[in-house]
Amino acid sequence: MTACRDASLGLGLDAGGTKTRWALSQPDGELVAEGFVAGLTALQLNTSDGRAHIKQAMTDLATQVAAYGGAKRVCAGVTGLDSRDELLCREIAVPLGIGSEEVTVHSDIEIAYRDLFRPGEGYVIYAGTGSVAAYIDPADTLHRAGGRGVYLDDAGGGFWIVREALRHIWRLEDEQPGRWQQSPMAVAIFAHIGGSDWSFSRQFFYTRDRGEIGQVATTVAAAVDTDPFARTIIEQAGVELARLGNAMIRRFGLRPLALAGGAARLHPLIESTLREQLPHGAELTVRVAEAHVAASRIAARLLFRSGGRPLKHSG
Repeated sequence: MTACRDASLGLGLDAGGTKTRWALSQPDGELVAEGFVAGLTALQLNTSDGRAHIKQAMTDLATQVAAYGGAKRVCAGVTGLDSRDELLCREIAVPLGIGSEEVTVHSDIEIAYRDLFRPGEGYVIYAGTGSVAAYIDPADTLHRAGGRGVYLDDAGGGFWIVREALRHIWRLEDEQPGRWQQSPMAVAIFAHIGGSDWSFSRQFFYTRDRGEIGQVATTVAAAVDTDPFARTIIEQAGVELARLGNAMIRRFGLRPLALAGGAARLHPLIESTLREQLPHGAELTVRVAEAHVAASRIAARLLFRSGGRPLKHSG
């Protein structure tokens, strides 16, 4: 895309554990540019290292956005966020040279929902590093199922898939050391993390960030046709994601469902297993959520309504 020096642009962010995608849009909805920087979550605000990581990611973002003239308004969807956080707003705003009052933040799933459905229309099941289902009702209230973090649950997401794979591998090693050599899944995972000694698994799992761990789920999915337990894990991921959709159906009735997120597309077996677990008559489509683009258009509309002046908002 060509550079645009019109600073009356809305900037949208979709920040998750794997990467932070960004987009710039004009008030008429035209997409000007998009890209990505390092992933981040609201939970990183709780540590000095995490805050330093966010600061660096936002500095990198500002450098990329500057090539298109910058932005006056930001709408951000951020993993791990429940309500407006002033510190996060400042961390986003300062590198961009705008005031924190010009930044609107939401949970990432809320932005993804608005990209796929109108309020009251359907349910979104999202599987990325973690997993969550969402419904925004006609009164514009967000309802969730799951999404409680990778250490507590988030079953069916990329982190969970990798955790299940490593747990299985090391339990077999307890019973029969060297058994990993008979498992294509284990061979591939150990090649990825650097070795088969426990120290490599320990270093990888307990020191890498959640997004980086979740990316190894592609290795598990690639072994589905050659390793029976890889198939079991991927099938169970579909079952777990269906549980989220079924929870929404039980609470609010039958509506169309959209399955989105990188982990949801790891292998067709996830979708097919999920479909089998849904009630008769449930309509499921697999969608690519362009949440960063949707967020940029929200930001541009807010900017247009304010005539270029910051709007008061509650987040």
